[in-house]
This record gives sequence, structure tokens and C-alpha cells, in this order.
Amino acid sequence: MVKLATARESRTYGPRPARNRWEYINAGLYIFAAILLVGGFMAQLSPTRLSAKSGLAVVLIGLVLVTLVNAHDLVAHMAGIDYCFALMEFDIQLALVEFAVPLVNIVGSILTFIGVLFFLIQAERGHSYRLEKHALNTLIAGPACWALGSIHNVCQIYERSGGHVQILQKTVQVPFLVGSLLFLVGGVVNRNDIYGSIHTNFKILGRSWVWLSLSGSLLFLVGGLLNLLKVFKMQQMDRMGLEKLRGGAQQRLGREREGQVPLILENSRRRKLDEDERAVSRKQREEVRQVLEDRRRREQSKEGMQVSEDSRRTPSEEVRRVPAPSPTPYKDVLVGSRS
Repeated sequence: MVKLATARESRTYGPRPARNRWEYINAGLYIFAAILLVGGFMAQLSPTRLSAKSGLAVVLIGLVLVTLVNAHDLVAHMAGIDYCFALMEFDIQLALVEFAVPLVNIVGSILTFIGVLFFLIQAERGHSYRLEKHALNTLIAGPACWALGSIHNVCQIYERSGGHVQILQKTVQVPFLVGSLLFLVGGVVNRNDIYGSIHTNFKILGRSWVWLSLSGSLLFLVGGLLNLLKVFKMQQMDRMGLEKLRGGAQQRLGREREGQVPLILENSRRRKLDEDERAVSRKQREEVRQVLEDRRRREQSKEGMQVSEDSRRTPSEEVRRVPAPSPTPYKDVLVGSRS
């Protein structure tokens, strides 16, 4: 029961609030699924048949949640590259890790679910050699797929991501790998230990398989808690220090996104630009109106000051301010004729 643990920038899909919410839901569901597995396998240690059957039902619920988590991982990475599968030709890790690991984990979870379901059917209807054979085989095939996905998970290559991100990656990947190997060993041992069951009425679950599966589930729980810490740290980075697509795939994805803008997004972008232009023009009009209003107020204040100064002047000042009449040439002519 493993999940993809990667530090690709292509994982940052969609709007940031919705992406963060779904990533936390993904990590939380995985932890809850690991807790269900731990509880279900611990119930197998009970001597009562009813507890064993209830534990198997809890294990089935946990496997369903694991399948959903891995399906979300697959869809998230494909959405991060706009479902452009042609990019896998340029970046081989995109095909072997981001695409193959969730897919292999989903197949492994389904096979393990079928094997546990066959056990539960035999607990209800009695022993069946055919169901027992298929159950034992699927309990080997399912963990084998998990182990394969874990190996691909560990073999990721980083070129641009920082050391802090790589440490977080390894702390998540190692528990998943060891837990998957424990489940695989338990499935192999269970074929030779089916008659050593701790249940007298249910002799197809070996004691070794129960303990190994319980140990693997505990490691999955530890990996899930560390994965939650990794998600929290990566959300704070916001694409800083994350690994980009290689082999020219990142540039090709950028060109396709620039040349294929959806009509709805283009209309919304134009509408936003128009709103911004209207907001800027409205702001400019307000600034011009404010400037004119200030100028008018200054002119009114100057006129008011001039009126107040005129009202404070005395009559003598008014008389002194009257200019003396200048002599006219007509008066000079008249005076000259009299003489």
C-alpha cells in the first residue's frame, strides 16, 4: 500500500487554494487508510472468528481508500501537464514515475483487495480450494506491484531540486519500500504457512502473514505521516526548489499553453483587462477632479483674503491711493493764449 512521493513542479496543478486543499485531503486519507489497515490486521490476532471477519472488512475499506489516493496522484500529475502524453517521449521519468507508479499501485491495491475479499468469502461460506488458490496468488501479486512502484519511487533523479526536498522525499520513500517488501514476503510465506493459522475455524490466514502485514502497515503509517510533513513543506515553497520537466518537455509544455489558451480563459482575461483599464481611468478622473477642486479652493481663498484686506483699509488710505491728475496739453495752450 504505497503512494507516489514526488517533488515535480507539474504536481502544482490548478488554483493554489484548491490544490492545497486537495493535497491535504490526499495525505490525510492515506494516513486514515494506514490506520484502518493497522486496526484490521490487529483484529486478526483476536482468537474470535467475528473479530477476524470484522478486521478483514476494515482492511478492505483501507484498500479502497488507498486506491482512491493513488488515482488522485495519477490525475494530479496528468492535469499538471494538461494530459499531454506526448511529453513522456522527452522526459522518461515522467512515464516511469509520475505515470507508472500510481498506475502500478492501483493495480496492486485492486489485487490485494481481491485476495482479502476471497478470504472474507471463505470465512462466510466455508473453505474453497479454488478461492484459496486465487487468494494466495493475489496476495503475492498485489504486494509485488507495490514493491515495483516503491522501487520506481526511490529511483527518481533530481537535477534542480534542493537538498531539503530530497531529504523529505527519501524519508517518505524508504518506509514505503520496506513496508511493500514486508507485504510481499508475507504473501510468499503465507503459501507455506496456511495451516499455522491462529484461528481454528479459519485456517487460510497464516500467523506469519498477519504479523508481517501488521509491520508493513505500521511502516505505511509512518510514511504517511512523513508525507503529510512533506506536503506541508512543499506548499510553503510554492514551486521554489521543485523539479521541472527535463529533455525540453517543460519548454514544449509552455509553448503549448501559450498557443492554446481556452476561449473562456481568454474572455476572462480580456474582461479583467477592461476592468483594470476602467478602474485606472476612473482613478485618473478622480485625481483630475481633486486637482481642479484644490485649485478652485486656493483661488477662492485668495479672493477672500483680498476682500478682507480691502475692507480693512481706511478712507485716508483710499485717498492716498488715488493718483494725482496729470497736466493736459490743452490747459497749457489756454494758459499761453491768456498771457
